[in-house]
Amino acid sequence: MTKLKVVLFSMVAIVVSACDQKPQQPQAAPPPAPVTTAQPIQKTVTEWDEYTGRFDAVDFVEVRARISGVLNEVKFRDGETVKKGDLLFVIDPRPFERILDREKANLVSAQVRAEFTGKDVERARPLLKNSTISEQVFDQRTQAQREAESAVRSAEASLKSAELDVEFTRITAPISGRISRKLVTEGNYVTGSSGTGTLLTTIVSLDPIYFYFDVSESDYLKYTRLDQLGTRPSSRTNANPVFLALSDETKFPHSGKMDFVDNRLDSASGTLRGRAVFDNKAGLFQPGLFARARLIGSGEYKSLMLPDDAIATDQSNRIAYVVAEDGTVAAKQVTLGPVIDGLRVIRSGLEPTDWVVVNGIQRARAGAKVAAKRSTLGVDGKIAAVTQ
Repeated sequence: MTKLKVVLFSMVAIVVSACDQKPQQPQAAPPPAPVTTAQPIQKTVTEWDEYTGRFDAVDFVEVRARISGVLNEVKFRDGETVKKGDLLFVIDPRPFERILDREKANLVSAQVRAEFTGKDVERARPLLKNSTISEQVFDQRTQAQREAESAVRSAEASLKSAELDVEFTRITAPISGRISRKLVTEGNYVTGSSGTGTLLTTIVSLDPIYFYFDVSESDYLKYTRLDQLGTRPSSRTNANPVFLALSDETKFPHSGKMDFVDNRLDSASGTLRGRAVFDNKAGLFQPGLFARARLIGSGEYKSLMLPDDAIATDQSNRIAYVVAEDGTVAAKQVTLGPVIDGLRVIRSGLEPTDWVVVNGIQRARAGAKVAAKRSTLGVDGKIAAVTQ
């Protein structure tokens, strides 16, 4: 009987406790997520295309021997900078000097002979008038004079050739630039010939310097269309600006200009070779050096621009979140262009009056409401000021 009373008492206590509890209130909705919005920047821009390529020398010379002989001296240090006319090599001149002395003597002999035959003809003229000598004798003396004069001209030519050979024993730099190493050391016999003489070294010019790069077929067509429309001049007829960055540079601090566009596309690669020229007074650029170049890719046009942080990705689409007056978020699909001065070109999908989420984009959801603060963007794409 006692246990039954305890059970009944417990049940009564539970019922009384349940009656005293108040009904649960529904939970309050979370506040709208805070975001910052701004209108796209409107800016007149010019697009730039980027290419990779390598430097090459404007002038390249193979220094070869023009006469045969023993190499006596090398007058430069491997890899140094030389000026046009600097002495580079000396071939033993003694055999050629002996030939020069002989040709000088031959010329003097021919001149003496010519002088004698000339006087002989002059003495014969009055004798011919007096019929003291026959016309045949006079003609013989005249012929001897002409042969002697021809011998003088031949001796003069031989002398000039010998002088050239002596001059060719001293090999000088045909251009200014950086010289390679010596390919032949002193004491070796070198062979001289037109085009096939012994290669002694090479020289490349440094200032100015060429930069070669290849453009695709589609880019070539784009540039041609732009030139036909008058929005971007062709690099064939205009020295369009080119900016360059070396492999250790992120910006493009070096400026040059277009200098040449080839006359045909390469059938194997489908590319067209272009060339820019750069000043190289500091000698920073070297033939064969790799670099990146930026070339004008469009005419000037007015564009809407946003920082890349304001662009979201929805699978394969790029979207921007736009906030209406009542705080409702809408997702707009946008078409993107290149990055210019740190801002992304928006080709289509937005209006200049749209308020785009630029901060807190991860909290924005299409159809949801947000607590948006309006701001303005600076020229660098960062928030310059909050207006409300």
